[in-house]
Amino acid sequence: MPDPADAPDTPRIGVVTVAYRSNAVLPRFLDSLDRASTEPIALVVVDNLPGEGSLAGDLARQYDGQYVPLPDNPGYGGGMNVGVARLPGGVGWVLLCNPDLELMPGSIDAMVAVGETDERIAIVGPAIRNADETLYPSARSVPSLRTGIGHALFVTLWQSNPWTARYRQNHGSSTKQRDAGWLSGSCVLVRRSVFDELGGFDRGYFMYFEDVDLGYRAGRLGYRNVYVPTATVIHTGAHATTTESSRMIRAHHSSARRFLTRKYRGWHLWPVRAALITGLRVREAWVVHRSRRAVTPSRL
Repeated sequence: MPDPADAPDTPRIGVVTVAYRSNAVLPRFLDSLDRASTEPIALVVVDNLPGEGSLAGDLARQYDGQYVPLPDNPGYGGGMNVGVARLPGGVGWVLLCNPDLELMPGSIDAMVAVGETDERIAIVGPAIRNADETLYPSARSVPSLRTGIGHALFVTLWQSNPWTARYRQNHGSSTKQRDAGWLSGSCVLVRRSVFDELGGFDRGYFMYFEDVDLGYRAGRLGYRNVYVPTATVIHTGAHATTTESSRMIRAHHSSARRFLTRKYRGWHLWPVRAALITGLRVREAWVVHRSRRAVTPSRL
């Protein structure tokens, strides 16, 4: 018998979202899918370590999607890998999304249209706007030693510094379609064949930098990452990481160390790796200390 997944009416577009305590934001995201594309969509909702009272399963079925509860929390990239693997074989484009987003009308169609103009386009990213309508810098260059260190050291105290501007690729004028080193994994359209070729997200990143790594690896294989500002999504609010906790800060710096030390992995670059590890550990300790002081009542 033929595989139903390869039937002629199988959608060519899939959407995967990873839920984690997402009851408050998931309905709005799912409700926006119908307006974002004129084509049928194959939907998968992955629920990382479902808690008591999770509505993800009921909501997935309400919107004719698959529900995939996981017994543990493999992180964003790990959950996405599971979700993509559950899509029908005929799906050629996959939108990977946080659940705390609202897709604007036609946004998926706009991204697919650009992706299909060139077989070398592997990843397409929309303009991401915050709830206050400000533009989030979602299309950036791949961190290098110069831009990465300069951005890390000065972005908090001097936001207009040249290293951050270079890293964010002149974010302030991001109104034109252009290639980028990587695109924010909070919402990206990925060519399914390339995602499979890359082996999906690197599960070594539990949180942060999995999107940087994916875009970097795609670029090394000769593929393009394209920013498409005519497609817009609204970030309605980070539901799972609203507080800058010590755990999140440490996870961010751990992922940065993993990416940069793997990027500069040659034996002759061991002094570079040692300097990066030391510098990131010092910065991590400083940021954790600053965040703790910010929430500690003053003693006068």
